[in-house]
Amino acid sequence: MSGADVFDPSSGTRPTALRDEAVSAVSSASLAAAHATALARFQAPPFVPRRFLSNGHLQTIAGNFLPRSNSLPPALPELVEVSPASESQIASSVLCECHWHPIATRAKRPTVVLVHGLEGSSASQYVVGNANKMWRAGANVIRMNMRNCGNTERLSPTLYHSGFSSDVGSVLRHFVAREHLESVALVGYSMGGNLVLKLVGELGADAPRQLHSAVAVSPSIDLGPTADALHRRINRLYERRFLRRMVKRFRLKARLFPRAYDPRHIVGIRSLRQYDERITSLYSGFASADDYYFRASAARVVDSIHVPTLVLHALDDPFVLITPESLAALDANPNITVLQSEHGGHCAFLAKTEHGSGDDGYWAETTLLRFILAHA
Repeated sequence: MSGADVFDPSSGTRPTALRDEAVSAVSSASLAAAHATALARFQAPPFVPRRFLSNGHLQTIAGNFLPRSNSLPPALPELVEVSPASESQIASSVLCECHWHPIATRAKRPTVVLVHGLEGSSASQYVVGNANKMWRAGANVIRMNMRNCGNTERLSPTLYHSGFSSDVGSVLRHFVAREHLESVALVGYSMGGNLVLKLVGELGADAPRQLHSAVAVSPSIDLGPTADALHRRINRLYERRFLRRMVKRFRLKARLFPRAYDPRHIVGIRSLRQYDERITSLYSGFASADDYYFRASAARVVDSIHVPTLVLHALDDPFVLITPESLAALDANPNITVLQSEHGGHCAFLAKTEHGSGDDGYWAETTLLRFILAHA
């Protein structure tokens, strides 16, 4: 299949032939050969920033606040247990907003699990934007909330953090088993991107055969450098915005679980690193913020990824940094495709649009959809 034959999300055409060919390739050849074949089909146009948005901060801010249209059918909410109850704790569950195609074709269609970023939810604009594109392309869509997100603080006695990759794995296993899904892709943004990469790295060669691809957009795979970058003077606006929400959530958790959390520990916190030192490490079993950053960062395990994986990252991302060592590890893994652009900001990638093309200019969403369908 030539590059011109790759499914164009703006055309509205269902990718039946592309899915059938991908499934056939996976079933009739080795995983490495299938990945090479799919990559030959996958083509990503270069990212050209939208006019007046060549600055990473402008991209980030505009990408976060621009309104998005939503034509998804009503979601079917479902709670998925990610951690069983113990003698001292209730079980932890996450809320998944599911959009299913009819049962007759559901299992054979691609299914995409979308994982949001820090202090986001299943309603985050990039989650909704991706979900609409994927639904129109014929995929089932699962918009997963992390623990405590999407107004679910009562459903878990724990906090949430960047190390809970097992939660994504629980959601994956739950729906594969119940719906007999044949082709699943995981997509994570920012913190969600770290969770997705960490999971597929931990699974390694034992990843379930139904997991056909993974995508991480602006993934925070080096948590320590990212926390420090957020505290730079030029990024304090972002850090304060995150901290306001995190402090508010912690105080709510302290009211819901007064025996577990002491609200006095949150007083005086002025940085994300301080929060992770005094809150995340204390209540989540880490020795310190640095211990948390090391153990929860996906950079440690990306060399073990066996699933076809796409990583999208902008060099002008204001605060998510990928170190040279981590980038070298990503590049060295033949199962990982890294696309770095000079511009794009954090989780934005607002591109130029051509009038009448049907492309809404969200380059990352269109690019990752092409990658998923090429491996479906």
